[in-house]
Amino acid sequence: MTESSWKHARTAAMLQGAAAVLLLGLGAWQGVAAIASTPGEQRLRPNLNLEAFLSGKLTGAVNHVMAHQLPADPLLRAAGGVFRYNLFHSGGPQVRVGCNETLFLTEELRPWPGAEAAMAERAQGVRRVREALAAQGIQLAVAIVPDKARVKSAELCGAPWSAQAMARYDAFIGALRGQGVEPIALLPALLAQEAAGGAYWRTDTHWNQEGAKAAAAAIAEALAGAPFTRSEGFRTVRAAEETDGPGDLLRLTSLDRVPNALRPAPDRQHVETTEAPEAGGGGLLDETPAPEVALVGSSYSVNANFVGALQEALRSVVFSAATAGGGFAGSAAAYFAGETFRESPPKLVVWEIPERVVGQPLTQAERDFIGRW
Repeated sequence: MTESSWKHARTAAMLQGAAAVLLLGLGAWQGVAAIASTPGEQRLRPNLNLEAFLSGKLTGAVNHVMAHQLPADPLLRAAGGVFRYNLFHSGGPQVRVGCNETLFLTEELRPWPGAEAAMAERAQGVRRVREALAAQGIQLAVAIVPDKARVKSAELCGAPWSAQAMARYDAFIGALRGQGVEPIALLPALLAQEAAGGAYWRTDTHWNQEGAKAAAAAIAEALAGAPFTRSEGFRTVRAAEETDGPGDLLRLTSLDRVPNALRPAPDRQHVETTEAPEAGGGGLLDETPAPEVALVGSSYSVNANFVGALQEALRSVVFSAATAGGGFAGSAAAYFAGETFRESPPKLVVWEIPERVVGQPLTQAERDFIGRW
């Protein structure tokens, strides 16, 4: 080996060694930062004992922290999302990519085992709740929120939509009618709004503000004769500044923090809020009458000012017990078991149920809820 070759080899070896040290140091820093993070500390603290060490719980907690709390993790996930979307037109396991930069939740499109039995059991549960409420003089209105894939089916453009999912909406409506429950038809109103300018976001699984208003108007029309007090003075205010829409499907594809050139452009909106009329009479706060209408439901009820739109459409204050992730009966179970319902029962309960959950296997919590009635 010549002196020049030897020097080059030595330089290469030194550079490789320096790179290895740098990578080791970077890896060590990532691990320490993950453990020192607030979520990392919260995960590890209960397992810092001999029993957890011997049982393997401490090892599992460390592995979880290393898998989810590395400082570089968001960057790596974003890079993976960009690569997947731009090279393979894919959104990953939870999201299907349609056309015109439209994203769909895989959960809406896939079949579920035992879906027919699950729908029948849930429909029976709705009937039981309705009968129990009727015995207390409370009316129940059921509104089934159609999937985004159903309302925006023209944008699927080859995204796989199972035959079971395609038939699910009509199947569950039929199951409810078989139990003597006539649900409020939201699909026609949402299809009309979709044709008029859009009812659901492109990059989020929920309806947009216009879709929420269309659904609220359909519910109000169906409940025109319902026995609750109506009043005037509800007012919806529109923010002057336009901002990005919620974009939950961008988050699920790990594209929520990348430049628009590398992802579907976010939806834009002027956020709307609805103000109720002020209570008259100047009485004390505890003299204000309790709302005569209650809403239980899922993230559809939480998003896009749906509660405000429903109040304005019904011309009545609505107490919302809806929760994100409420699914079929999560918020209903909590509301009906809670103090608010016991002490201030409404005259009307609106139960919003997302189509996409009705064919999924029942959880034990759902079975327990149905069994209570």
